[in-house]
Amino acid sequence: MNLSLYFKKFFSSNQSSGIILIFCVLVSLLIANSSAGEGFQNFLDKEVGTQLFHLTYPVSIWINDGLMAVFFLLVGLEIKREMVEGELSSFKNASLPIFAAVGGMLVPAAIYTFFNSGTEYSSGWGIPMATDIAFSLAIISMLGKKIPNSIKIFLAALAIVDDLGAILVIAIFYTEQIHWAYLLLSFGTAALLFLLNFLKVTRLIFYIIPGLFLWYFLHHSGIHATIAGVLLAFSIPTNVSDVETSPLEKLEHKLHFPVSFLIMPIFALTNTNIAFTSEMVAGVTSTLGLGIICGLILGKLIGINVFSFIAIKLKLSTLPQNSTWLQMVGVGLLAGIGFTMSIFIALLSFKDSIPIQDEAKFAILIASFLAAVLGFVILSMSSKKDMNAVEN
Repeated sequence: MNLSLYFKKFFSSNQSSGIILIFCVLVSLLIANSSAGEGFQNFLDKEVGTQLFHLTYPVSIWINDGLMAVFFLLVGLEIKREMVEGELSSFKNASLPIFAAVGGMLVPAAIYTFFNSGTEYSSGWGIPMATDIAFSLAIISMLGKKIPNSIKIFLAALAIVDDLGAILVIAIFYTEQIHWAYLLLSFGTAALLFLLNFLKVTRLIFYIIPGLFLWYFLHHSGIHATIAGVLLAFSIPTNVSDVETSPLEKLEHKLHFPVSFLIMPIFALTNTNIAFTSEMVAGVTSTLGLGIICGLILGKLIGINVFSFIAIKLKLSTLPQNSTWLQMVGVGLLAGIGFTMSIFIALLSFKDSIPIQDEAKFAILIASFLAAVLGFVILSMSSKKDMNAVEN
C-alpha cells in the first residue's frame, strides 16, 4: 500500500531539519562547555508562567513537557493515519513495533542489571530502556529515499510504544507521588475526546481545548505530560470523507513546519546542555557506564531484533514491507539513542548524587552518539546493497 502523502511530507521536512538538529546539538555542547554555560543553564532554570492554576515552571520544563507534547501530537497523528489506511493497517504489521518495543525495553534493563545488581547504581535499570524519538527519527529521516518508508514508520511506531513504556516505568517506579485526582480527570478528559470522535465531531477546536486540559491534568498528576499529545492525536478523526480533507490531515499539515524547524531544534539546543567533567570520563568504564552503554547499544539491538524474529516466526507479525533484516539491525541501533528520556530517568534514579548523575549523562551521550553513527552507517550500507542487487 502506498504511503500517505503527509507521512512522506513529514519525513521529507525532517531530512533537512535533521541537519539543523545536529547543528543545534553541537552549539549546545559548545555553550555548555564555555563561559556562557552557566548563564544558559540559569536561563533554562528560570521559572516563567503564571501562578494562576499553578502554571509556573522552568523554561526547560515548558520545552520538554510542553513543546514536546506538540511533537508527540504530530507523530501520533502520523501513526494513526498509517494504522487506519497505511503501512500499519493490518494486525501483523501493527503488532511488530509492539513486540519489538517490549524486547527493546526488557533486554537493556536486564543487561544493565547484570552489571549493576547489588551496587549503588542498581536503581538506574530504567535508564537504557528509553528511545529518544526526536533524535532517532531525525537521523533516519536524513537517509531520505535510500531506505523503505515502511522502516521509518516502523521506527516511529516502535519509538512511540517505547516512550509510552518508559513513561509507565517512570510513573510506577520513579515517581514519588501520583496525584490520583488529576489522573482521574485525565482519564475523564481522554474519554471525552474519544466520545467526540465517536459522535463524529469534526471541528478541531473541540479537540484542541480538551487536549490542553488533558495536558494540564496529566502534568499535575505526576506523569510525563507528553503522553497527552499521543492521546489527543488518536482521538482526532480521519477519513471523514473521501473528498474533503479530514481534521487529522488539516492539523497534520499545520504542525509540519513548526515541529520540524522550531520545536525539534529548540529541544536539541536545550537538552544537550551537558558540561563535561573529569568524573564523567572516569565513569564510562565503571559498571554504571558499561551498563548504560551496553544496554542502549547491544540491549536495544538484540531485544528489538530477537523479539521481532520470534513474532515473525510465530506468524504474529510480518517484516515491514520491502525491508530486510539488515535494515532492522540499523533500526535496532538507532533505537539505542536514549538521550533525553534516558537522562531524565538517570536524574530520577540518582537524585541524591550529582556526580553519579554526571557519569550517567556522559555514558548516555556516548551510547547515543555511537548508536546514531552505527545505525546510520548500517542503514546506508543496506540501501547500497539493495541498489547493487537491483542492478545485478
